Amino acid sequence: MSSVVRGVWRSSRLVEGITYKCSNYNFGTNKLTRGGVGKGLCVPRCISRGFQTSTYLSEDVKHQRPHTYEEEKVIIDEIIKNSTTEDILASKRIRNIGISAHIDSGKTTFTERVLFYTGRIKAIHEVRGRDSVGAKMDHMDLEREKGITIQSAATYCSWDKDNQSYHFNLIDTPGHIDFTIEVERALRVLDGAVLVVCAVAGVQSQTVTVDRQMRRYNIPRITFINKMDRMGANPWKAIDQINAKLKMHAAAIQVPIGAEENLQGVVNIIDRVALYNEGAQGETIRKDKVPEDLKDLVEEKRLFLIETLADVDEEIADIYLEGEEPTVEQIKAAIRRATIGRKFTPVLMGSALANRGIQPVLDAVVDYLPQPNEVLNTGFEVQSDGSETPINLVASSAAPFVGLAFKLEEGPYGQLTYIRVYQGKLKKGAYMTHIKSGKKVKVSRLVRMHSNEMEDVSEVGSGEICATFGIDCASGDTFIGQGLNKQIAMSSMFVPEAVISLSIAPKSKENGAFSKAMNRFQKEDPTFRVHFDPESKETIISGMGELHLEIYVERIKREYGVDCVTGKPQVSYRETITGSTPFDYTHKKQSGGAGQYGRVIGEMKPIEGENKFETQIVGGKIPEKFLLACQKGFDDCLEKGPLIGHKVLGVDMLINDGQTHVVDSSEMAFRTATQGAFKQAFENAQPVILEPIMTVDITAPNEFQGAVVGLINKLGGMINETVNGQDEFTVSAECSLNSMFGFSTTLRASTQGKGEFSLEFLKYAQTAPQLQKQLISDYQKAQASKK
Repeated sequence: MSSVVRGVWRSSRLVEGITYKCSNYNFGTNKLTRGGVGKGLCVPRCISRGFQTSTYLSEDVKHQRPHTYEEEKVIIDEIIKNSTTEDILASKRIRNIGISAHIDSGKTTFTERVLFYTGRIKAIHEVRGRDSVGAKMDHMDLEREKGITIQSAATYCSWDKDNQSYHFNLIDTPGHIDFTIEVERALRVLDGAVLVVCAVAGVQSQTVTVDRQMRRYNIPRITFINKMDRMGANPWKAIDQINAKLKMHAAAIQVPIGAEENLQGVVNIIDRVALYNEGAQGETIRKDKVPEDLKDLVEEKRLFLIETLADVDEEIADIYLEGEEPTVEQIKAAIRRATIGRKFTPVLMGSALANRGIQPVLDAVVDYLPQPNEVLNTGFEVQSDGSETPINLVASSAAPFVGLAFKLEEGPYGQLTYIRVYQGKLKKGAYMTHIKSGKKVKVSRLVRMHSNEMEDVSEVGSGEICATFGIDCASGDTFIGQGLNKQIAMSSMFVPEAVISLSIAPKSKENGAFSKAMNRFQKEDPTFRVHFDPESKETIISGMGELHLEIYVERIKREYGVDCVTGKPQVSYRETITGSTPFDYTHKKQSGGAGQYGRVIGEMKPIEGENKFETQIVGGKIPEKFLLACQKGFDDCLEKGPLIGHKVLGVDMLINDGQTHVVDSSEMAFRTATQGAFKQAFENAQPVILEPIMTVDITAPNEFQGAVVGLINKLGGMINETVNGQDEFTVSAECSLNSMFGFSTTLRASTQGKGEFSLEFLKYAQTAPQLQKQLISDYQKAQASKK
């Protein structure tokens, strides 16, 4: 199934000005963003069936495409102005938020406290607790055994503030880069996020990745500095790193009372009030005066907050320049404007494990993160001539329904499909149209999810997140209401390329369970790829890392009862050229009757980024239909390079001359001629093999620094940065993926099991000459053994 047909954008590197093709569909470089700002998502032009926007929006507002948040705000204000009082009040009470962070920063522990303080759960259980229960949001057995989050888990809860109840749709996401698609799909449908940062380690590698993902989907965030009860906690260093490393204006709106094991609560520096957590589990908040020893620090940080806001908010800037002090209401309003405008993040602090400082974060979610009608969600209306027009969705329950299926799970009653409702409402028993297939599907059951539990509901309104059963779709598909006369395509989430592959086979005779597992996991997780290699006669699975594939192999065993044998991990190499070369290739074949004849002449040269095919034929020496066949021949060659059979990257092939035969020339002949020319030119253009280079971040206690640096040198890695903390150090390095297999075992042995590391794909780089020679030799031997 093609990547477009699955509704998922797979390209890891898109270059402006190039049209990307997949199957029979076109990926233009028209970009679609949730708010029109920042990195956009390419939208497939193919997808059909439509929806109708609310009739009370003027045509120019419906189709306006903003490029900055200020332009975006004008459209949002117009939409809100034309909304009904009922819609405005409904949106005001909803917040869709995600919890994101680096590995082991305390996301799931934080979420557990949120659920406890909002009354969703009656007792707190720890991620690695001794009670054999585990955190509520880590509902898979594997998650509880390993102490990590593997799948994003959705829930909902209510929080009372100022005598008003607010409804939170909450998604807890994994921290490991191997499960990055879970973060991508969560952020795609959320309106805001809580970025959790460790008070000791500060901004770490995966924090930077999460920040990049938030910017991709234009997600406003508030920041919670966790683990303030740990030795060496330094929130001010973490805030400096947010400003420096994430390039985001950040300032504290709290000051901690006490430090490390003596952490008692926080001071709200805006209102100048101390907040103490009391009770067995910190459930009671006691307000008091600011302690005398903190008054100077509170005033210093309050001034810094106002100065930072003056940099990002005009109203505060005017007040500040006039030498006046803004009021509490003015400060809070400015924080809200700057946060929703993605120019600023307010920083709160506490300790989830010690039950300190969680309730103020919930207040901050209400005060500073956007409600659904304050975020501009955009779709593309596809015209009959194939052109695309941006169209803005309206967070109104009266408008026609539009929703996005962002996550699939195999539930006890069949496929469970999570849907974010962007416009209109979804009712139990109603029919909706699946955009891709055009089929009508009935919503037989509608539920709200609470981790792995569900609660039946009769309808959900605009801005809500729900789930339903019995729908055949893929992750990223759009659904719309019935009887509508416009066509629209909503963007899906960004899906990175796989970096590691390995062969897999069931130990015993296949009875259908293995195939069923492969199909299901592919459908649920777009980063998990399966293909059959006709040469080796093996099933190959590909994913984001060793842990990613290891988890799926274990899930096949547990959920389907199939023991599997896996081969040695394979690196996804690429082949490219380093020089330019002309080519002149003639394909001639005569076997009685009409033969085959095609001649192509041109040049092949290296190019940065994606591959490119060009033609500059003068005088019709090669007809257009044969040139299209040449393009297909070029595309065929890209899938399997001449050196070691891996994909080709960074090649520009130009055909500027050729020759045809009146009888023998055909599309097949020119396709074959192009393949021959490609191979000939590729081998003459100083070909090289590229290997994936990974960013490796290793954290370990300080006493093992020498051993870890020695390990990196042994791998041939290049150290970029070393950060020394009070107890731990972090090394950032670049290493080839090929050298990283089995590294977790080596690191554990060198650090007495106390070291941890994370990997993230960085780039492709040329392999060492001896490795290239070895890879080519192995490939040639494998090919010879098959003959």
